[in-house]
Amino acid sequence: MIQDRPAVSTAMVTAVLAHPSLWATALRQLRVLAPTGWWRRRPFLPLPDPAYLRFRMVTAYGGDGDRSPDPEDLVTYLRWCRAWPGATDRG
Repeated sequence: MIQDRPAVSTAMVTAVLAHPSLWATALRQLRVLAPTGWWRRRPFLPLPDPAYLRFRMVTAYGGDGDRSPDPEDLVTYLRWCRAWPGATDRG
């Protein structure tokens, strides 16, 4: 999997913080992607399922999904989510 999670997480958060217009979208996507009952399992954070993240890394970058994501790709994804809100809802 992704080698340096804290550094990747910090880079992702920093990328989003640099774009205040995306903050609400980022929080919405975090809520949408968080598994049901996330507060009952460690690390008690609303993080997407690791299998989902691996799938996204494989489809975005190829290989076996262990490449670290580009923080600007997250910004691009959030812009897309903001432009197409119905496409990212769980229903």
